[in-house]
Amino acid sequence: MTVTAVRSKVNLTPQLEIAGGRQLSGEVAVSGAKNSALVLMAACLLSRDTIRLRNVPPLTDIAAMADMLSSLGVTVQASDEAIELSGDRINSAAAPYELVNSLRASFFCIGPLLARMGMARVPLPGGCQIGTRPVVEHVKGLKAMGAQVTIEHGVVTAVVPGRGHRLKGGRIHLDCPSVGATETLMMAAALADGETVIDNAAQEPEVVDLAGLLIAMGGRVRGAGTPTITIVGVDRLHGADYAVIPDRIEAGTFLLAAAITRSKLRITPVIPEHLGAVITKLEEAGCRIEHDGIGVNITARQINAVDLRTQPFPGFPTDLQAPFMSLLATAKGTSVITENIFENRLQHVAELQRMGAAIRMQGNTAFVEGVARLSGAPVQGTDLRASAAMVLAGLAAEGITTVRGLEYLDRGYAALEHKLNAAGAQISRVEAA
Repeated sequence: MTVTAVRSKVNLTPQLEIAGGRQLSGEVAVSGAKNSALVLMAACLLSRDTIRLRNVPPLTDIAAMADMLSSLGVTVQASDEAIELSGDRINSAAAPYELVNSLRASFFCIGPLLARMGMARVPLPGGCQIGTRPVVEHVKGLKAMGAQVTIEHGVVTAVVPGRGHRLKGGRIHLDCPSVGATETLMMAAALADGETVIDNAAQEPEVVDLAGLLIAMGGRVRGAGTPTITIVGVDRLHGADYAVIPDRIEAGTFLLAAAITRSKLRITPVIPEHLGAVITKLEEAGCRIEHDGIGVNITARQINAVDLRTQPFPGFPTDLQAPFMSLLATAKGTSVITENIFENRLQHVAELQRMGAAIRMQGNTAFVEGVARLSGAPVQGTDLRASAAMVLAGLAAEGITTVRGLEYLDRGYAALEHKLNAAGAQISRVEAA
């Protein structure tokens, strides 16, 4: 067998090679919010008219959502400037298992499908394996609006009984402020008959962004961003041209990249109110942060230990827990990090330990004793944000760090290595066995 034939049998996968120890400088651009764009795309199911979304990030998750919507009959046209989605020819209310299983956000389609079609069949969702993310709140809310919901063989089937097949407004209390459930029920209520009130609603900026699109489509929503959201259903929603908000998690990741490399960096565009808890913790750790309404300037020198607990917005976001742990692994003193949202979101600890981090685990709490330096090593991203944490650790480490698991990273960060390289990092994407 020839050498070429042997090589052809080897599976090659992409990985990042990071040469650490370089300071960053200049300006880094933030893409549109992935978690917002995915739900705004699902909202196209509510209207026969075209929804034009600007500032949508070019991510694998976005492509997966486009495929899922196309399977339902939505016409999707994408360009560098925008994505146009037309729900005029929806021909199915059953989402394919293989698409929903790879993207949790596609489950949110159950709300608008039910409101528009009077029925929906959606498999239980997949996505990053970071813990149990039940759909109990979604189902409870849809039932409160008059839907009959069954779950059999991993598929959720919802039907609106009676003539007209229209959901009824009602009062819904969420036992936990689930972002996904809040968004699903907001979309379902937008075409319901009467008024729907969601108590203990999620307050995340992505929820506010969805309300903004629904209002632009002719919907009647008030209270988004507070614990009580009121939606008055309308007979019809029209098309809209709408811009997705900047990604607060990507912006936070870049702030942490500056901090872990002890650099000065400008990140734009940023809505500071979306990152209040993160900015507070960075300032507490010793960073100087200034914002001018468009972008944020961060200057980092010595980093001191801080304690943090993940909480629903406006608390510290779970999506930045892993990247922040990379920073605190290099801080002066011992930090305590408690993960309160997802039970399996500390899998990155073992990978950081491979790089020399001093971390001790106790249940859902990590005790992080800062070390003088991290050392480059081969590491694996175990989920989307853990992958970003490995990249940040590699920026600060001595020597070369190789990061595998880019299928996770590419779900949430658009051209991450190119943006960081433009600011002075040295990261290469290579194919390796």
